[in-house]
Amino acid sequence: MGVFLSLWVFEEQATIVMVLLTVIAAVPLMYNTLKFEEKKDIEMEGEGKLLKEHSKALMAFMFLFLGMAVAFSLLYLILPADTVVNLFSSQTSTISEINAKATTGHEVISGSSYSEGLLLRIFSNNVKVMLFCVFFSFFYGAGAIFILAWNASVIAAAIGNFVRTHLSSYATELGMVGFAGYLQVYGLGLARYFIHGIPEILSYFIGGLAGGLISVAVIRHDFSTKSFGKVLRDATDLLLIGIALLAVAAIVEVYVTPRIISF
Repeated sequence: MGVFLSLWVFEEQATIVMVLLTVIAAVPLMYNTLKFEEKKDIEMEGEGKLLKEHSKALMAFMFLFLGMAVAFSLLYLILPADTVVNLFSSQTSTISEINAKATTGHEVISGSSYSEGLLLRIFSNNVKVMLFCVFFSFFYGAGAIFILAWNASVIAAAIGNFVRTHLSSYATELGMVGFAGYLQVYGLGLARYFIHGIPEILSYFIGGLAGGLISVAVIRHDFSTKSFGKVLRDATDLLLIGIALLAVAAIVEVYVTPRIISF
């Protein structure tokens, strides 16, 4: 609905408006979930039990993200080419900038040194994005959903571009034709970005949850009670888990994904 309304009402600014409309639709779900999770922090004892309870909300958020990414990518593939250029112009520019930064210095540095430098850049950039999720959730309640919806649209554009670029070559090399071949290439596109993307996006949701828990506690004036210490400890544990997941995601992105799905 966000895509079609943005094309109908705000066609020239559809690339950003579609993300904003998607966020508006998702905010009630995310904010009410944050309130529910903060209530668990106040009422429940035991950090292990709390983290297990939070995993249910994180799973729901992950399915929300996957739904957005799949919906955006399918629209990228089925809409007319001129519409897609307008609809995903900002996302395409973002992808080009990311690729340019990733290859900077590749001409003079190679082998393990290049991989280690790329790993550090990816990890530090992902930590920065996770901190943005924490701050957005703290100051805007469910604000992290904006960053995640934007990332879903960027990943969708990358997947759509991958499918359109490689469909003919895969069909020629592997003898794939028709709808089955289209699905095969689309599956490869999903794998290309979700192998490392799932732990990465999960860490962003964890950061958003940590910031949201503190935000809701402040709104409810729980900061003036002893229970606020429990919320802070829980948020700290979530952030540490998120950073660990980012390290895993960066290692997979640099050393594993290129070996599984090569361009």
